[in-house]
Amino acid sequence: MGLAAYDIIGRDGAWHVEHDGVSRNTYQTKEAAFEAAVAAASLAMRQGHAVRLTVPESGNAVGAAHDG
Repeated sequence: MGLAAYDIIGRDGAWHVEHDGVSRNTYQTKEAAFEAAVAAASLAMRQGHAVRLTVPESGNAVGAAHDG
């Protein structure tokens, strides 16, 4: 299998789960985006993939991997 990576990115009111360079949905809260990412990661794990999930620290940040 391979690595299934899920990165939570965004700001208040506009959070996203990025997977394979694509973010399809917008979530109002970081927690809602996290819950969606965990559900997807759980499925990937059951399919045999390694899983990585990253969430930025609090403070309305976009995330270290995406800051300029």
